[in-house]
Amino acid sequence: MDRVRSVLALCAATVLAVPGITALSSAARAADADLARNGGFEAGLDGWTCTAGSVVNSPVRSGGSALKATPAGSDNARCAQTVTVKPDSQYTLAGYVRGDYAYLGASGTGTTDVSAWTQSAPDWQRLTTTFRTGASTTKVTIYTHGWYGTGAYHADDISLVGPGVDAGQPPAAPTTPTVGTVTSTSVALSWPSVPGATGYSIHRNNTKIQSASGTSATVSGLSPSTAYSFQITAVNEAGESAKSPAVTATTTSGPGGGDPADLPAHALVGYLHASFANGAGYKRMADVPDSWEVIDLAFGEPTSTTSGDIRFDRCPATECPNVESDAEFKAAIKAKQAAGKKVLISIGGQNGQVQLTTTAARDTFVTSVSKIIDTYGLDGLDIDFEGHSLSLNADDTDFKNPKTPVIVNLISAVKSLKAKYGDDFVLTMAPETFFVQLGYQYYGTGKWGGQDPRAGAYLPVIHALRDDLTLLHVQDYNSGPIMGLDNQYHSMGGADFHIAMTDMLLTGFPVAGDANNVFPPLRPDQIAIGMPATTNAGNGHVPSSETNKALDCLTKKTNCGSYTTHGTWPALRGLMTWSINWDRFGGWEFSKNFDGYFG
Repeated sequence: MDRVRSVLALCAATVLAVPGITALSSAARAADADLARNGGFEAGLDGWTCTAGSVVNSPVRSGGSALKATPAGSDNARCAQTVTVKPDSQYTLAGYVRGDYAYLGASGTGTTDVSAWTQSAPDWQRLTTTFRTGASTTKVTIYTHGWYGTGAYHADDISLVGPGVDAGQPPAAPTTPTVGTVTSTSVALSWPSVPGATGYSIHRNNTKIQSASGTSATVSGLSPSTAYSFQITAVNEAGESAKSPAVTATTTSGPGGGDPADLPAHALVGYLHASFANGAGYKRMADVPDSWEVIDLAFGEPTSTTSGDIRFDRCPATECPNVESDAEFKAAIKAKQAAGKKVLISIGGQNGQVQLTTTAARDTFVTSVSKIIDTYGLDGLDIDFEGHSLSLNADDTDFKNPKTPVIVNLISAVKSLKAKYGDDFVLTMAPETFFVQLGYQYYGTGKWGGQDPRAGAYLPVIHALRDDLTLLHVQDYNSGPIMGLDNQYHSMGGADFHIAMTDMLLTGFPVAGDANNVFPPLRPDQIAIGMPATTNAGNGHVPSSETNKALDCLTKKTNCGSYTTHGTWPALRGLMTWSINWDRFGGWEFSKNFDGYFG
């Protein structure tokens, strides 16, 4: 919390060597064909997967369209497609580029992967290279990209010429799927097999969410008492079929895990500076207005980074002259709880790096946090791990099955606390966008290494604890640009950022772009949007009018602006802010607006 951090550069790569430049031979065999799909980008990005690309009408090398892609500090703006090829065959890759540091290459060749590049092309420049496929190679990925943090590049008329492969026809569309067992968070589906299909894709509300090798699947991570539409497509080497007729299923009722029955339908969450004053000044617990339904005491911090020994020290009188006594503080907590409020200890913050590297540290964490909860009679725990607290080992690539000790031990510790205190234990988390939504693009060090190992590192923790999680309130502030589900970058400063970031949590997303590894959506009652209370509290503050636009779009699908959400969630729990103290400093504008919006 209260930290300025831009998204760090994720990919550290070595500049590729320039391969030999080879022109297309005039002796190309008659069987040769151009295998690149939509190489001129006349059909938009059809066939291409791009991290930061769009189609433009000018400049173009031929036709009416070309690719424009803009690298960022953490992204080289790669556009790629996978092409079916013949084993042990010669291919020529060519294309036209303009701009600084433009690359054209092929990977997965089975022999030597190749690329060509130019440092500067003020006008269209042709790049070309050749390769031979390996003895068992049937697919090759062709790509173009720029370089991190440099200007935009353009590409057009990309071709891959060589022996063609008859992939046949895509399968027929499956018939209407059958709904099986339905719970409050999952729906089981089955469908008849389709001749010629090698797999199937499941679409929820017109969005592809997962793949299946057989003729059944269970879609999980759904919200209780919510209607969903499902369709199935069949796939094979030639492509994907049309969608099946839709079937609708409504999940059963029930609050689900981690949802105390006495938490209001719409709640305002705030951090109270209980161990320090900051520029906002100290605020007594007894004087916190009734607007705040969840009060997070900031902060419990470790005695050392890896000790797991968490201590909570009240603000000293030398820093907070108006600090109440411990007895008054405890009495005020009880009074808040009697009024239906939840009071939690928040662990971490900007200065509280916590790394549970050993099981001993894990056990110490459980013991020391329990002591704080028992001493002050608190309702639960808020995890606000920042900085280098969570980081993924290089071999930890599956968020559903984490291996990294600091991740595994944190999950185990929280589960122990939940088991100790029971179903009414309130568990919240306040990660930064770097650790959650950035996982849509990058997860840990990545397949080829070199990425920041902290990227997406909260995802395994959230996923493992989703049934125990009361609220996730990602800090939508102090953040660099983050790519949304529309494959566009979104930046702080307006409703659009909050809408796009929250839509990702409520829709789910493929981790690191892998459609077979989808982070399931959370329930809307588990989500609060994190915002700074004032311009003094953190970068990314927005006026109340923008806050209300974000709430309108997510809960009513009005005032949505340019970003199109994947649903409407009237059960969205509410807002979180850093902090109660800063809101007082700002004349209580944030909390008054919340009260006015939700009545």
